[in-house]
Amino acid sequence: MPMAYLLAEGHEPHAERRRAILRAHPEIRDLLGPEPRTFWCIALVWLAQMAAAALAAQLPVWAMVLAAYCVGAVVALALWTLLHECTHDLVFGTVRANRMLGLVASLPLVLPVAESFRKYHLLHHRHPGDPVLDGDVASAWECRLVGNSAWRKALWLMAGPLMQSLRPGRMTGVPLADRAMVTNLLAQLVFDLAVVALLGWQALAYLFLANCFALGLHPLGGRWIQEHYALAPGQETFSYYGPMNRAVFNAGYHVEHHDMPRIPWNRLPRLRVTASEFYDGLYAHRSWSALLLRFITDPAITLESRMVRPANAPNEVRPA
Repeated sequence: MPMAYLLAEGHEPHAERRRAILRAHPEIRDLLGPEPRTFWCIALVWLAQMAAAALAAQLPVWAMVLAAYCVGAVVALALWTLLHECTHDLVFGTVRANRMLGLVASLPLVLPVAESFRKYHLLHHRHPGDPVLDGDVASAWECRLVGNSAWRKALWLMAGPLMQSLRPGRMTGVPLADRAMVTNLLAQLVFDLAVVALLGWQALAYLFLANCFALGLHPLGGRWIQEHYALAPGQETFSYYGPMNRAVFNAGYHVEHHDMPRIPWNRLPRLRVTASEFYDGLYAHRSWSALLLRFITDPAITLESRMVRPANAPNEVRPA
C-alpha cells in the first residue's frame, strides 16, 4: 500500500493564529503562565488512583480488569493530562520544579514516561507534522501494516503504548536515552517494587492496565484520533468539546493548546470564549466514542489521514 499522507500547504497554522489572536485580544496575555493550584489536582488524582489500586488488589481478577477499564483508564488519562501540564512548565515557576513534579505525577502510570514524554512531546510542538521528529505521526511501516482494515486498526489502538515507544527510533539526531531518563527509570522501578511489596502484584497490574486502556482501544482512545487526524478539509488540529473534558482536565481543547501552549488547562475555555471568532468556524468533535467507532469502521480513514509538512514530507503524498 503506497504512502498517502496529506500534504499540508504552507507553514503550520498555530503560530499565525496565535499572533492574530493576540492582536485582536491582547488581554489574553493575562491567561499565560503557571497555575500552581494544579499541584493539588495532581495530589488528589494521584491518591485516588493509588486508593483504587489498593481496592482492585482485593477483587477477583476479572473484576480488577473491568475496574481498570471503566474507572482506572479515566484516572490514568487525567494523570497524563496533568503530566502534560508539567511538561509545558505550567504548574510551578521553574523547569526543575515542574520536571520533579512530573516525575512524581507519572508514577502510577507504571512505566517511566515523564522524561520521555517531555522530550518527544516538546518535539511534537516544535516540528508538527514532521514524519521523522513528530512522534505523534505513525511511522511508514505502521501505515503499511494496518492499512484500512478495521480489525488491524483496532489492534493498532490496543497496542498504542507499544507503537509510541517504537517511534523514537526513527528520530535521527535525537538521543534515545539521557541522564534524566535514566533517573526516571530508576525512580519508576523503585515505585513499582514498592507497590508490589505493599499492595501486591494485582495492584500493579491494575495500574498498568489502566494506563494501557487510557492509551488504547477504549472510548478515551478517541482522543488520539481527535487531535490531529484530518477529518475536515484543510484543518490540521481538532478539539473535542464533550463532557469528558471535566474528568480529564480539558484534554480535548487541543487547537487552543497548540495556539497558546503557555495557557494552563483551566484557562483554555476562557481562551475559546474570548477569541470565539477564531474557533467557531473550525470543525470540532463532540464524542470520543463515536469518533473511535468511525475511525475503526471507515475504510477511508487510515493512519495516513493526517497532514505532514512539505519540507519533511515523504515521497508519496496527496493534496489536502
